[in-house]
Amino acid sequence: MKPKPHILPTIVLAQFACTATWFAGNAIIDELASKTGLGPEIIGHVISAVQFGFITGTLVFALLMIADRYSPSKVFFVSALLASLCNFALLLDAISTTTLLMARFGTGFFLAGIYPVGMKIASDYYQKGLGKALGFLIGALVLGAAFPYFIAGLEWGTDHITVIRLTSLLALGGGLAMLLWVPNGPYKKPSPPLQLSSGPMLFKLVGFRKAAFGYFGHMWELYAFWAFIPVALETFMAQQEIPFSVPWWTFIIIGLGGFSCILGGYGSVRYGSKKVALFSLAVSGALCFLSPLLFHLPSVLFLALWCLWGMAVVADSPQFSSLAAMAVPEHLKGTALTLMNCIGFAISIVSIQLLSFLLDKLEVPLLFLILGVGPVLGFLSLSKKAS
Repeated sequence: MKPKPHILPTIVLAQFACTATWFAGNAIIDELASKTGLGPEIIGHVISAVQFGFITGTLVFALLMIADRYSPSKVFFVSALLASLCNFALLLDAISTTTLLMARFGTGFFLAGIYPVGMKIASDYYQKGLGKALGFLIGALVLGAAFPYFIAGLEWGTDHITVIRLTSLLALGGGLAMLLWVPNGPYKKPSPPLQLSSGPMLFKLVGFRKAAFGYFGHMWELYAFWAFIPVALETFMAQQEIPFSVPWWTFIIIGLGGFSCILGGYGSVRYGSKKVALFSLAVSGALCFLSPLLFHLPSVLFLALWCLWGMAVVADSPQFSSLAAMAVPEHLKGTALTLMNCIGFAISIVSIQLLSFLLDKLEVPLLFLILGVGPVLGFLSLSKKAS
């Protein structure tokens, strides 16, 4: 049964709209620092709170089998509504550090009912061509994460109130679109209960172990890279005394990753998911180790290479999900992907907090060297011969 033409575009646009709340706090970081009195460490705290909320939410949604027991489109809508409200909380006049972190945690928690549930809705419609569909979905997530920076780069978007209002309303609109136009898919069926006790057994499977450890290396780099792009751009601009819009270039660098996810999806059809993932890890890892030199290049080359980095750093993300899903028994796919995502996002918190801690201890051009460890270990794991 072929899905109606509007189904995939609606899912993709809803995913984009709702994930715009992911980096909304980082896009207005100066205003939040002023309200709370926090210093440079606020960058790490704000995004880490979202990551921790997402980890917690993913486990809760999976353990309670929310998307299997209820209509996924309704779960998506309710999650979008609550994520929108948590995002709106950033506009409180007298926001404390605790309230800020709880609001960001809540946003991350309900994003667990948006990002993974959106992928489940797609799988309920597309048994064939799911790899391409996931490429579009994760591409939409990347563009959604970048979108608050786009808003902040506009003349009328310099007001932090505008950024939060628009991202919150987008999330609400995305949830409504999913609720109204995407009913339960023809392939929707209940899944068996989550089997977290199967975790140790899963890591005995060579294919899953290679994909999972490759993904963990990828996650060490990805979100820390995204979170500290504005810091790198501001440092380069100060060194070269060349003015440009930091929010817009942050949007471009992150947003190009959305298109690379789609390109990677098409590339996986021809070359296979493993080759696409290895190529992405090699390019992003090389740029990590070359990063100190990038700050001495002319501005055109500097920005071009950061755009390339933004594409390479995330193009492998859909492919790791595909590799992991193909490596485990059908009845353990939910457990495998949930476990892999939870550990990966936990690792991202460590790298974000480490860079945040080192921000006033290392020169910024040296900061991104630390991220190179992830792609190297990920590449070695994924390329290792079966044993």
